[in-house]
Amino acid sequence: REKLHRSFEIALRKRPVDEDRVERAVSGIVRQLESMGEAEIPSSVIGEMVMEGLANLDPVAYVRFASVYRNFREARDFEEFISDLADTAHFKD
Repeated sequence: REKLHRSFEIALRKRPVDEDRVERAVSGIVRQLESMGEAEIPSSVIGEMVMEGLANLDPVAYVRFASVYRNFREARDFEEFISDLADTAHFKD
């Protein structure tokens, strides 16, 4: 739980997101993980859950986290990711 919360805090640094919303997102992920009933869960599964949670909270935080999680190396990586976002329902007006 602490690591999840820290991941959200880092991605959301200086972003206008209410702490209650962050706590609800973290709690939701914890509940999902507990409901899996597994002793060990791959970090990739947790990372995708964090990305989904951030996508619902703040687009800038989502891109920040994705850039580290998916190991963006060049500006082109950002361009492709943002282009894919434009094609999804995540950030449509």
